[in-house]
Amino acid sequence: MRGRPARTLGVLGAVLMSMSWAVPAASAADYPMPGRVTGDLAAHDPSMVSRGSDYLLTSTHGGIETRTSTDRVHFERNGSAFDTVPDWVYDYNSSGDVWAPDVSHHGGRYWMYYSASSFGSNHSAIGLATSPSGDPGTWQDQGIVYSTDSGDDHNAIDPNLLVDESGRWWLSFGSFWSGIRMIRLDPDTGKLRDSDDTLHHLANGPAGSHAVEAPEIVRHGDYYYLFVSFGQCCEGTDSTYRVMVGRATSPTGPYTDRSGTPMLNSGGTEILGSHDNVIGPGGQSVLEDGSDDLLVYHYYDANQQGATRLGINALEWDAQGWPSVV
Repeated sequence: MRGRPARTLGVLGAVLMSMSWAVPAASAADYPMPGRVTGDLAAHDPSMVSRGSDYLLTSTHGGIETRTSTDRVHFERNGSAFDTVPDWVYDYNSSGDVWAPDVSHHGGRYWMYYSASSFGSNHSAIGLATSPSGDPGTWQDQGIVYSTDSGDDHNAIDPNLLVDESGRWWLSFGSFWSGIRMIRLDPDTGKLRDSDDTLHHLANGPAGSHAVEAPEIVRHGDYYYLFVSFGQCCEGTDSTYRVMVGRATSPTGPYTDRSGTPMLNSGGTEILGSHDNVIGPGGQSVLEDGSDDLLVYHYYDANQQGATRLGINALEWDAQGWPSVV
């Protein structure tokens, strides 16, 4: 998951997870510590949006956990998006768990894409819910947007909505299997367009594995930037998540990293990895808040027996237009 149980390929997946793409922890000199945050911080796969007077943070589990903050520092849990998850979810997860929300605001409504699946399966679906306020109890499920099954070569989890500079809506998604995919949506419904079901392939995992998840695409300057998590999530202090990025001049790619390696050829420039007590940072989203760009992510705290923690750092862009975490 962007904090979700990572999808594997059965026995093959187990072998891949044990391979050498696990990376050693870095030092404090390599990456900054997370910015100061307080309150209820056990947020997996966080996605945050500004509501003007406060911030709404959504995260995996519990019918999609919701938290609020007035200052991007102190977060209070204020309930769940769903008191009762939609019935269709149980076809994809017998416990009714839902993962990896992506929340945004368009046309006077809050839109939340989210995932339903089970560990190691690509019998998965992405749903959509909308709300006038984003508050618990106000979300109305709009049903399934996209689904996959065992006959497919990709996986419908970890959704992210991009509205491009022309007003077109795109949904990127994917975990393990054949990497990150994208499909165009109808902006009136937030669902698939009847006229175009073309799947675009954006990125693959590191060489020798399928370990790529959690796409997040934002536009900055002349480029679209694709942030992903390489490695293994959800294993506490054994997690190997790290945040990678590439860019393209079109939403559908091709995305390349800073060295020019295509992300379809396992490219990606690392901007945040394990360091100090910060283990497996990833499951990221990007909040563009006025003049501030923020990387919002989860990690496992080695000083707290691997407890899940919320991380927030600023992003800075260099003269060549590449982001770094500060």
